[in-house]
Amino acid sequence: MPAWLTNRTIYFLCFLAIAGLMGFAFYLQYVEDLEPCPLCMAQRIAFVLAGLVFLAAALHNPKNMGITVYTLLGWVTTLGGAALATRQLWLQSLPADQVPACGPGLEYMLQAFPFSEVLTMMLTGTGECAEVQWTFLGLSIPGWTLIAFIGFTAAWAFTWVRRAR
Repeated sequence: MPAWLTNRTIYFLCFLAIAGLMGFAFYLQYVEDLEPCPLCMAQRIAFVLAGLVFLAAALHNPKNMGITVYTLLGWVTTLGGAALATRQLWLQSLPADQVPACGPGLEYMLQAFPFSEVLTMMLTGTGECAEVQWTFLGLSIPGWTLIAFIGFTAAWAFTWVRRAR
């Protein structure tokens, strides 16, 4: 392992990767006019939270127990995001007659429903979450986000295993 590849460097590179992914998400939304569904928004929140944990770890440069704490926090965000992406991939794989009905837009939901109901609707997804709007190399957006969340989960595991060295 190169000497420059410290845990702090890995944390910061992961933060930069998440910032790039969020930038690409905004490009798809505002330039390509792809409106994010509720599950997409929930995955964005998971990315932002994971990025904040990576940034905090990079700034703090924890040792031993601190690495364990940051790893646990990081795993909560990345595994939660992976679960959301998996849910959306499942919705996208359903036959058309089994796709749930489309719900109201997120802006309307926030105005009309209590936050707990909005959160439930965001996490379970609606019919619009089953729509594949964009693909790259045969994978839809939640497929790529699942790969990213798995990669970030692995980065946390890698830095956690290295903590004793």
